[in-house]
Amino acid sequence: MARVLGFVYGVLCYLAFFLTFLYLIGFVGNLAVPKSIDAGSPASLTAAISTNLALVALFGIQHSVMARPGFKSWWTRWVPQTIERSSYVLLASLVLILLFALWVPIKSEVWRVQSSFASTVLWVLFALGWTLVLGSTILINHFDLFGLRQVYLNLKNKAYTPIGFRIPLFYRVVRHPLVLGFLIAFWATPMMTAGHLLFAATMTTYVLIALQFEERDLVAAFGERYRQYQQRVSMLIPWLTHHKGYGNKPSTPKLHPH
Repeated sequence: MARVLGFVYGVLCYLAFFLTFLYLIGFVGNLAVPKSIDAGSPASLTAAISTNLALVALFGIQHSVMARPGFKSWWTRWVPQTIERSSYVLLASLVLILLFALWVPIKSEVWRVQSSFASTVLWVLFALGWTLVLGSTILINHFDLFGLRQVYLNLKNKAYTPIGFRIPLFYRVVRHPLVLGFLIAFWATPMMTAGHLLFAATMTTYVLIALQFEERDLVAAFGERYRQYQQRVSMLIPWLTHHKGYGNKPSTPKLHPH
């Protein structure tokens, strides 16, 4: 019964993630959702900036702190290992839902693309960014990343085995294609408002900081094999590699948060 309940819990957590992910696309693109990045009641500039920064900070803290090995070791003293990933995914989804609900729009325009061709190109890039995100998760085992594989194996009373270090397709071009997809999707818009710019800039800053911790963890997990991968493959910019200095090295096939 415990295994069945764990499996049901994992499925529900996954559904929460998937619906939240779909809403995030609409939120960032102002597409078919009741509350998007540029929709809602405005507030004073100070209140809008402080509220939005607090929401992004909350997302960053939850997303990165809970992903660290030390936190996982502490947390799994109380949370069963089999549902640890599902619980992480659920909490990440809840924090994003809070961000959607409380985000304060800042509607002044930073840029608006007038050319229909250029606008179409940006929408295509927007779609490609989200496709890259989803495709990258599939390449590194989508269901393991979001906790379903763990609860399924537990349901079957089988031991969990880590996926291990692999370099499929997109990961041969950049170490973090999933993160690159998010960045493309956040920035590719024909009409950039100040609120959207704040979201894109703060998320980009968070990602660049968080990737340094992710890199450190990956080196600790995979050692020399990962260091060689760093030297061969760029972190985010395709075909840009560095051979000296840890901070300049590229990263591995694993979602950081993610």
